[in-house]
Amino acid sequence: MSAIVIEATVQLGAGAKAFRLELPRVGTVRTLALYGPSGAGKTTTLELVAGLLRPDTGTIVIGERVLFDHESGVNLAPHARRIGYVPQDLALFPHLNVRRNVLYGARPAGANPSPADDLERASRLLEIDALLDREVGDLSGGERQRVALARALMTAPDLLLLDEPLASLDRGTRSRIMPYLQAVREEIGTPLVYVSHAADEVRRMAEWVFVLSHGRVVAAGPPNDVL
Repeated sequence: MSAIVIEATVQLGAGAKAFRLELPRVGTVRTLALYGPSGAGKTTTLELVAGLLRPDTGTIVIGERVLFDHESGVNLAPHARRIGYVPQDLALFPHLNVRRNVLYGARPAGANPSPADDLERASRLLEIDALLDREVGDLSGGERQRVALARALMTAPDLLLLDEPLASLDRGTRSRIMPYLQAVREEIGTPLVYVSHAADEVRRMAEWVFVLSHGRVVAAGPPNDVL
């Protein structure tokens, strides 16, 4: 698995309500968590990294790739950032069945591996093969989560962002979905950023955690040392 290196110093807005974030360079961790209560800035951070929000100033760097630099005018479009993002609401398309939802994010025909190979791998890993011809509206919460994750993997991202993937699920479903998230972490090998307000999830998923409060890092380190 590749290491994840994120460095960001950004500001969004002005005045007392401005969102200011500083994520220092961590080094060679593969799984990073953003932890904190609602309103801490976790989702805003992901949207800035994914390119869904544009900072007013600052820089965002992933590894050696500059995604945003206000001074030099760099602002890569979301599709050019090679990032897979699973938002809290999953953003599945209700007019498409599961197969077409997953393939929506596929690499172009002729890519290696092929979209068919990617679909087979994602379906096997997340056990959605039996769901492919079903309508999205007929899925349970846990099934929808697996489909959204499969779609994100189909883009072959360099970085995967997961925003509160278990927050809307009941306890039993959370316990069934967690092994799938761990399997993605171990088998796919894509570095990931995991957002959660649940300390037990962070301990199971991440090597390093940034604790956020109002967009600021108030603690950082291995989860067992910090949480």
